[in-house]
Order: sequence, then structure tokens, then C-alpha cells
Amino acid sequence: MIRLASIIEQFKDDFLSAYNGKILPSQLKALHALKNCRSESSPLFKLSCSGCDEHQFVPHSCGHRSCPHCQHHESQQWIDQQLQKKVPTDYFMITFTLPKELRSLAWQHQKLVYQLLFQCAWDTLSTFSANDKKLNGTPGVVAVLHTHSRLLHYHPHIHAVMPAAAINKTTKLWRKKENKYLFDHKALAIVFRAKILAGLTRLKLEKPTYYPKEWVVNVKSVGSGDKALVYLDAICTVASFEKRIFWVLRMAW
Repeated sequence: MIRLASIIEQFKDDFLSAYNGKILPSQLKALHALKNCRSESSPLFKLSCSGCDEHQFVPHSCGHRSCPHCQHHESQQWIDQQLQKKVPTDYFMITFTLPKELRSLAWQHQKLVYQLLFQCAWDTLSTFSANDKKLNGTPGVVAVLHTHSRLLHYHPHIHAVMPAAAINKTTKLWRKKENKYLFDHKALAIVFRAKILAGLTRLKLEKPTYYPKEWVVNVKSVGSGDKALVYLDAICTVASFEKRIFWVLRMAW
């Protein structure tokens, strides 16, 4: 099996040369960590056998959140935990996309805009759930920010997986929808757009002179939700130096 460190060693110089000036300090830090993970450059720790005198020195792992070697165990634990928390109803994946006209602004103010994306996605889903006659309550949502497309273009969007169910905090009862339909995607897009624009104004971030009136929110039925949760985990642990994942946010009941 080809080690990730050997790939970095072979192509690092060409990569840095091709994207000079575009690499973030956090990306350079991740690159360095993955390159030296469990290598001769890593600190060593001693393993000893309690039944004999045999011992050996093993290189430390880097522990970086982008490292597939270090995060595999935690990744599987996360999937198992989410699957145990599932409720008996249909699940949906809702994708909130930031239009291209705002991506330059997002790149310049990543922490602020990414936090705003999460908050607006949650506010939108919780508002629709509270106002829905069949739900009338607070939903449970697992949301992940994906910053790049499959072609590695900067394309920030949020994937949210939620059940067609909600808990009413007053009655302490939960209700669900059983008609394979959650919310209207066009209505979600209108509310999400309004919340994002209001948030940018509140944060005093200057909006571009033009941005589209119609935004895109996709709503897709994902059955029991198992494969969708595995997909969220997969895009969070992908090891690429142009494709970056920031933060996993759990908004549960």
C-alpha cells in the first residue's frame, strides 16, 4: 500500500509551486503533520511486554484532524454513535449552497462566514420544523461544512441530515411525517438567503454589488439515513490538500 507520506514527499514541491500564495497556514500545517505522521521524523514511544523483556520503539502519530491514519478509529466511533441515535422514520439530506458571487467574501472571512452558514442552516430548518403542522417541534440535525466541490473548486456548502420528525418541547412528544416529503426546497432557499444576507449585514461584511435572487437548496430523501451519515463522515475525513473540511456541528435533541 502506498503511504500518504510518500505521496506528499513526491509531489509537495510541485504542489506548493503551483499554488504559491494560495495556501493557508492551516493547510501548510496539515501538510507537514501528514508528511511526518508515524515516520522517522516523529517522536518515539516505547512499547514493552509485561511477560518478557522484549520492547520496541514506535513512532508517534501526528493526531491531526485531517490525517486518515489518526482519525480512522474516531471516525468509526462517530458513525456508530450517530447510528445509535437514529429515530424510526425517514431521513433527508438538505444541502445549502452559497452562490458563487459570495464565495470571494467567504474566502476572505472564512471563520465568520462558515459560522454564519451553520447558524442560518439551523435557523432555517428549525423554523420550518416549528411551523410545519405535522411536525410542530424542534428537529435533530447533523450538519457538515464542505468547502470544495468534487473538482476541487472553492464551493462552500452545508450538508444537513435530519429525520422527518421533531420534538415538541412543551408536550415532550415527538411527531413524524410519513409521506416521503419534508420541506419545499424553493421556500427553504428563500428563507436561507434572507438569513445569510441579514447575517452579513450584522457582521458588517460588505456584500458584492450583485448576487442572485434565487439561491439553491436541495432536499433529497435518503431512506433510513445510514448511507447519508457514512457519506458525511467520508467527506470529513478525505485527505486532500486542496479539499478542506472545517468543523462538524451536531445540533441534537
